[in-house]
Amino acid sequence: MRIARFAHGTDMSFGVVEGAVGAGAEALTVAEIDSHPFGQLRFTGQRWALADVRLLSPILPSKVVCVGRNYADHAVEMGGDAPAEPLLFLKPSTTVIGPNDAIRLPPQSRQVDHEAELAVVIGPPGARRADRGAAVRAIFGYTCANDVTARDLQRTDGQWTRAKGFDSFCPLGPWIVTGLQASDLEVRCEVGEEVRQLGRTKKMIFDVPTLVSYISHVMTLLPGDVVLTGTPAGVGPLADGDTVTVTIEGIGSLVNGVVSLA
Repeated sequence: MRIARFAHGTDMSFGVVEGAVGAGAEALTVAEIDSHPFGQLRFTGQRWALADVRLLSPILPSKVVCVGRNYADHAVEMGGDAPAEPLLFLKPSTTVIGPNDAIRLPPQSRQVDHEAELAVVIGPPGARRADRGAAVRAIFGYTCANDVTARDLQRTDGQWTRAKGFDSFCPLGPWIVTGLQASDLEVRCEVGEEVRQLGRTKKMIFDVPTLVSYISHVMTLLPGDVVLTGTPAGVGPLADGDTVTVTIEGIGSLVNGVVSLA
């Protein structure tokens, strides 16, 4: 099932995206659901063509927990070794934007990079000190993410909060897919028509259940929280006027333009 969050006129709602997987927006519809998507879905009877609504970030998390260097090839390109344990950092909720929203390049940075990632959305009841089985049960679904990073600030600061935390630095979307087997999915990033990143989730050093369990022994994961699972090699800079597309097999494509604030 594909769960979207969308705006129609002045109203914002969740809905179920209907139509063939891989079909264009003109062939898809969205059926509005009452309230949030956690629990039994109740449809309102309202339905729109997907092309007639504006997709928003599919969830508004209380926190975004990220995993660094979770692909060996990316660890190498960053000049470091693969970590012995998951390397965690946080993005504030204010970094989250949705499909077609602009990634805003801050004047403080001269190198802002894309990082295509599989994102995990936590469902009820959340996860606290979860073993592997409980971690699997805590997963509501998956979406696409772009862990946008001010690479020069990451190097100079010695820690990653500022480099990862600018507003608009966590695009999510286009929707959440439930019931997806995420152990071997293609992860692709294109800037314009150039393929920059191409990897598979089976190359993760730590798989999704391991990550969710590990994080839950550090902090409680609440329903709606998002876990970014790391990026494959090929990260690179974004420039004013670019269009960056993150595509994950079985989910879809997350497209964002890039604008400079300088």
